[in-house]
Amino acid sequence: MFKRIIYTALSLIIISEISFAQFGPKKDLVKIEVFSNQDKVQQGTQLKIAVKASIQETWHINSNKPNEDFLIKSELVSKDQKFPFAKVVYPDAKELQCEFSELPVSVYDGEIVIGALVQIDKNTPEGDYQIPIQLKYQACNDQTCMPPTNVIDTLTIAVVNKTGAVEEINKGIFKDLDLSQTPSFGNKNESSIASTLESSGIVLSLLFVFLGGLALNLTPCVYPLIPITVGYFGGQSEGRTSKLFLLGILYVLGMALTYSVIGVVTSLSGAVFGALLQNPFVIIGIALLFVVLALSQFGVYEFKLPDAWVIKAGGAKGGSYGAFFMGLTMGIVAAPCIGPFVLGLVTYVAAKGDPFYGFLMFFVLALGLGFPYLLLALFSGKIKKLPRAGDWMEGVKHIFGFLLLGMSIYFINPILPKAIQSYTLPVFGIVTVLILLLFDRTANNVRGFKFFKYAFSITVLSLSVYSLIPSQEAKPDWQIFSETKYESSLAKGENMLIDFYADWCIPCKELDALTFSDKKVLEELKRFTTYKVDMTQTLSEETEKISDKFNIVGMPTVLLINSKGEEVERLTGFVDAEEFLKLLKAVE
Repeated sequence: MFKRIIYTALSLIIISEISFAQFGPKKDLVKIEVFSNQDKVQQGTQLKIAVKASIQETWHINSNKPNEDFLIKSELVSKDQKFPFAKVVYPDAKELQCEFSELPVSVYDGEIVIGALVQIDKNTPEGDYQIPIQLKYQACNDQTCMPPTNVIDTLTIAVVNKTGAVEEINKGIFKDLDLSQTPSFGNKNESSIASTLESSGIVLSLLFVFLGGLALNLTPCVYPLIPITVGYFGGQSEGRTSKLFLLGILYVLGMALTYSVIGVVTSLSGAVFGALLQNPFVIIGIALLFVVLALSQFGVYEFKLPDAWVIKAGGAKGGSYGAFFMGLTMGIVAAPCIGPFVLGLVTYVAAKGDPFYGFLMFFVLALGLGFPYLLLALFSGKIKKLPRAGDWMEGVKHIFGFLLLGMSIYFINPILPKAIQSYTLPVFGIVTVLILLLFDRTANNVRGFKFFKYAFSITVLSLSVYSLIPSQEAKPDWQIFSETKYESSLAKGENMLIDFYADWCIPCKELDALTFSDKKVLEELKRFTTYKVDMTQTLSEETEKISDKFNIVGMPTVLLINSKGEEVERLTGFVDAEEFLKLLKAVE
């Protein structure tokens, strides 16, 4: 580190002498010229551009991924926010050994071409526009580096409507420039979903999204919602099917409202979701809501809610409002753990930029996701019709009340001190079992329920005690991710696995417990440098920067990067050890 500081100080001294004595302050070492592939561009499309950069002889500029953290990377940017870059493709770099750096330096020299896709909003008025295109760079020779600077050229484009004719131009410079690939850190599933929706009519698109919502029920993210749903509706409406159907509809509509808001926000801002449960105030609010719902299972609402409220809510202890807000909560719970399908839909809706379209797509998605819960609501009413329904169901409600309290602890756990996070749920499980066995004697006279309660208590007690026993489970040699380590791995040509996880993410825990701990997977991972990135609190500046760099939308996200620095595979959900092993073996 000290040696590097000396190198930097010497470089700055030489810079001041060379820049004014040899070249003068206005000497341009790099010149750029911008070309487009069309004479006009239609609204709502993307325009390909190529930026030819000519670097003065004996000089080079740092690449977009320099190997030393004190070197300034080259970066192509649009200076007009109305015409952002959807993608930038940099050329292959050279590795040079320079006197001021211990590591080889990744550079460009001579003449290079940088490609980019310019996003044209569908609401952009027709007409001519001039877009300043800027290349930021730091120029060096084999002994020293100049101060960071930039050079600008202007791209002139003519925007026409979607029926306007366009003609391809500048074919020569674009023939070897591939801008059709998936972005370096993109999701392969996103483009296929977007193309499917784009090529289908509105009816087929909605059917496709509805079926996708149904399929999301097969993911691990929604497993906790099943017992909660059955337990909640099991205490409603004395088993009347008509009333349960109405409450189930309200429950699904509450869930749909959550996703519809996500769709509108996504379409308006181009942003994606996943950070909702990273805000401590949101986490505390959800945890308190679970507590409120749990108290209703213990009969507290019979004493706390005014009669007028109960009558207004439909006469049931949870009531119509309760079912609706329960759906809102469940939508929030399921939202952060999202799969490739939802990521693709988010990307598509963000690109469309149509709030109504975003609302409609996510509303139908939520209907598909919530449809099985409507059936669960109706099924819960059948449970109420079993013999000795009164005492038996009171006991069941108590058990589900404890499950709701457990969910409250689960969601608030990430913001508790790290030292106690691994103890909260096991200790709560032990306390729950003691209360159920020693103090709560509800329905103990019903033999079938008493057997169930004892079996449930023994299971919870066993799992809780087992969780408290220190374990030496097999796991990869995880390293904490940092920009310096990542760039070093790129420079060394290492295969990399980067795991983006969050404490609140259920599939993340399943990956750790079932996939990353597999013996065959661990053996294959010896070829990889494995990094963990904690995204639990991604509202911080550091993790937001990482999220933007790798285009991380939701957790879990696992990147497999080969020795050339190319993203080979991106996983956005749980995969078992066997499937994951095949993906690892494909990385060279």
